[in-house]
Amino acid sequence: MTFVVTESCIRCKYTDCVEVCPVDCFHEGQGILVINPEECIDCNLCVPECPVEAIYPDDELPEDQKAFLEFNRRMSEQWPVIDVKKPAPEQAEHWKNTHNKRQFLVEDEGASLKE
Repeated sequence: MTFVVTESCIRCKYTDCVEVCPVDCFHEGQGILVINPEECIDCNLCVPECPVEAIYPDDELPEDQKAFLEFNRRMSEQWPVIDVKKPAPEQAEHWKNTHNKRQFLVEDEGASLKE
């Protein structure tokens, strides 16, 4: 099992989760975080830290979020590790309760979501 960052993280990118990760499996894109499934040790420490409830165990992913499993794997191979908490983006509170944010993935980072 691994944990997966889903659509709720887009444009919020709170980094509370990375601070508690004992194996530094989070990677940072411009508008979202992802988890490297090969490095995740399934400790569950990140889940309660996420203020937007964007992190799920892979076997509990909502149907409309399943594409994020492969997205996390693929992007974690391209993006740098993040292991310290950073300030949330300026507009994070605005985006916190917004749904259907997939169109805001930053394409120039190779962040297309294959479904």
